[in-house]
Amino acid sequence: MALEPSRGLYLYLRTLNQALGDSIVTNDEAQILKVLASALGVQPSETAECLSVARGEAVNPFDELEEDYSGHRMGDVTTYQTALIAALDDEVITEDEWSMLNSLRTLIGIQEDQHTMIEEAIRSMEDVDRTGLRRIERLNRFNTVCPY
Repeated sequence: MALEPSRGLYLYLRTLNQALGDSIVTNDEAQILKVLASALGVQPSETAECLSVARGEAVNPFDELEEDYSGHRMGDVTTYQTALIAALDDEVITEDEWSMLNSLRTLIGIQEDQHTMIEEAIRSMEDVDRTGLRRIERLNRFNTVCPY
């Protein structure tokens, strides 16, 4: 099945490429990719094909296109926030996860003020969510490792 180019697919593939930088997709990275696929409208049936593209085993549908899918668009802040929360909610935060999130943030053009608003939203969930305090600790670590 040939992949139909879309912005969501473009962002997913770029993030998947980042995850495959070390040739391994860890469980933590897979969780973020699953969240991203859902948020970006990438169907489960397309993720296996995306993996083949990222490994160079299938044709990349964006190689011959002139359309630019990068840059900031409506819904990007929510997508980034969702991916960030997914990374913060597992107990082990790896360099690969930080790298994926930083790549996504750069790719979709999240600005410093937007990242600050996302942080504030996550911090405001601290009392509501049973994992809130641990999430805040990991968010503080994220800001140390990947400062804006």
